[in-house]
Amino acid sequence: MQIGELARSTGVKIETIRYYEREHLLPVPQRTDGNYRLYSPRHVEQLRFIRYCRSLDMSLEEVRILIEARDAPAGSCRTVNALLDEKTAEVDARVDELRQLQHQLRNLRGLCPQPDEVKTCAILMELNRSARIDKAQI
Repeated sequence: MQIGELARSTGVKIETIRYYEREHLLPVPQRTDGNYRLYSPRHVEQLRFIRYCRSLDMSLEEVRILIEARDAPAGSCRTVNALLDEKTAEVDARVDELRQLQHQLRNLRGLCPQPDEVKTCAILMELNRSARIDKAQI
């Protein structure tokens, strides 16, 4: 199949496919006499694998590590386990940050239980006060 059909069958944009080729995440495709790329079912499988890993917020380097591990089935999965443990720790940290943000936003919202004039808005006053403090710390 040619690149357009590969893109349609995997949901990956043509530019992204070419980028993955340049990054050596995809095997080099065969070429026709007219120099068109020809892709195989292996390319489809690899692109779907990459796309799914990316949906799990894996970086391209992490995807590369997973592909290398997958392509060496006799090897140890220690690297894969370590990668997933590290990724899980990153997600845990982000969840904690989001909870802190949620707490801050709820506290701000609690400053103005009843809509009032903008000039007396406690939320805006607190945002201005906090911005001055943060700016002064820079």
